[in-house]
Amino acid sequence: MFVNFVSSALVTHVVLAACLVGSAFSLAAPVPTEERIPVDVRRTTFIVEDVDKSLTLYRDALGLQVIYDQVLASPLPDGGERKRRLVLLQANDDFIGAIGLLEYMQPRKPQRQEQFDEPVPGDPIVVINAQDLDKRWGKVVAAADVQVITAPHLVHYPRADGGQIAVMMSMIRDADGYWLEINQLLDAPARAEDASKAQ
Repeated sequence: MFVNFVSSALVTHVVLAACLVGSAFSLAAPVPTEERIPVDVRRTTFIVEDVDKSLTLYRDALGLQVIYDQVLASPLPDGGERKRRLVLLQANDDFIGAIGLLEYMQPRKPQRQEQFDEPVPGDPIVVINAQDLDKRWGKVVAAADVQVITAPHLVHYPRADGGQIAVMMSMIRDADGYWLEINQLLDAPARAEDASKAQ
């Protein structure tokens, strides 16, 4: 059974730069100070059945760095104890774009019953950029219980100014059923100024 995503009607795209540091900075840059807002999307946390199984994908295959791994204990109303294991992973930024893996160890959480062959409302799609996708893909496929939806293939997204953005795109589901696009951006990413130039 797959664990479905958080019950939200929004499809959320969280972009992680799971790539070599040198190539990552050629694609990504902070928003200029004068354009910043007081909000950051810091982390997406997945509720998982088995953290160690999930780590074979996010740590071992994608190369994200584990920055936190703790068992959290808290009392239950019946006098028992709740135990959860929380693992946090990051790519190339120490404040935003992190992934959390949360396993309810005691008591265990039931798995959702719904299963769909494609993303539906309430299912976020996490987008991960891997500049070495061709070399990393074999490890992704070999990770525990990964389901390949589409292997890497070239797609072109339209720009607001009439141009195109070339992307090597793939889609998988992880061991808990989360939808992941693992892409390789081949052009400059979309930026706010593209829309202003098109007007």
